[in-house]
Amino acid sequence: MTVTKDAQRVSQSFMEKLLDGVEVGFKRLGDIVRIKNGKDHKALGDGEFPVYGSGGIMRYADTYAYNKPSVLIPRKGSLGNLFFVDVPFWTVDTIFYTEIDEAKVSPKYLYYFLTTVGLGEMNQAGGVPSQTQSVLNEIKIPIPSPGNPKKSLEIQAEIVRILDAFTAMTAELTAELTAELNLRKKQYNYYRDQLLSFEEGEVEWKTLGDVANIKNGKDWKSLDVGDIPVYGSGGVMRYVDTFAYDKPTVLIPRKGSITNIFYVDTPFWNVDTIYYTEIDTDQIVPKFFYYFMTTIDMMQLDTGSGRPSLTQAILNEIKVPLPTLNEQARIVAILDKFDALTNSITEGLPREIELRQKQYEYYRDLLLSFPKSNEEAVA
Repeated sequence: MTVTKDAQRVSQSFMEKLLDGVEVGFKRLGDIVRIKNGKDHKALGDGEFPVYGSGGIMRYADTYAYNKPSVLIPRKGSLGNLFFVDVPFWTVDTIFYTEIDEAKVSPKYLYYFLTTVGLGEMNQAGGVPSQTQSVLNEIKIPIPSPGNPKKSLEIQAEIVRILDAFTAMTAELTAELTAELNLRKKQYNYYRDQLLSFEEGEVEWKTLGDVANIKNGKDWKSLDVGDIPVYGSGGVMRYVDTFAYDKPTVLIPRKGSITNIFYVDTPFWNVDTIYYTEIDTDQIVPKFFYYFMTTIDMMQLDTGSGRPSLTQAILNEIKVPLPTLNEQARIVAILDKFDALTNSITEGLPREIELRQKQYEYYRDLLLSFPKSNEEAVA
């Protein structure tokens, strides 16, 4: 996100005024908190106390492990998921909680600062992402006016007040944008379905197998790294140096996330969990074919007893409407505009939501960037 130099100067001058020349020291996290392990929750009864794992609240139990404000730091799994909790809670073994020395640091201030240090990138394991107490204990925490605890906590409280207000404002705006996005998605789906609904006899109908050849994917493991996307049923998996097909196509999952339909008009490779289609462009516009396929309830065609699966035989029997190519192109143009406003990550509401979050993170990081001249830990 682009932020003006004027905005930077305002934020920096605010910090200078807030600090008012006071010293900023750095303490080891281990000197101001005690990191504590979580415990198993299975023997607990149901109740009102949240039970946290690295992904968030797992359930509610009838007792708690700790009842003071705390920052929860994942030990395994989603390492970037920090939580500030100021109600009684329980934690499981995948997440640490912290006993905080509130005479030295405000719990909420500590939480906000820790969200800026990139804990999600500090993986200490080769498999499931993991974090250790020894590494966490060495994180340096900026403490304004460390020689004057009262002044220090006042400055920390003011920073928390500002960030709380900014957090609330960002959350409110994001909620409004998300609600608007959901309404637009419903509107988009309505108009898409209306534009792609045809009466028998109104247009020609053919089976999918008459307008496209469904082709299997292949293994990619022997391919070198490059710039060609490799698709599986979940989306792009990696990039390689060669392609399986280079014409506009609709990718239809064979196994797994069978509702994930993709339109691709650049060279690509696809693996065995997803089909690609060789489309007869004399009969159907590829993008029209894509939009129509998104209206099909693929779960109704699932043939798997466990993992969702689709077969070529069933897909080939789907009935596809064939208005004139000019009418297909007109429908595509309308739906492209709706799609950009509703789903595009480079324009429209999803982009606005992303920008609001980046703006919040920028000002949060700026507000918690202290002079580095006294970076050694202080007692």
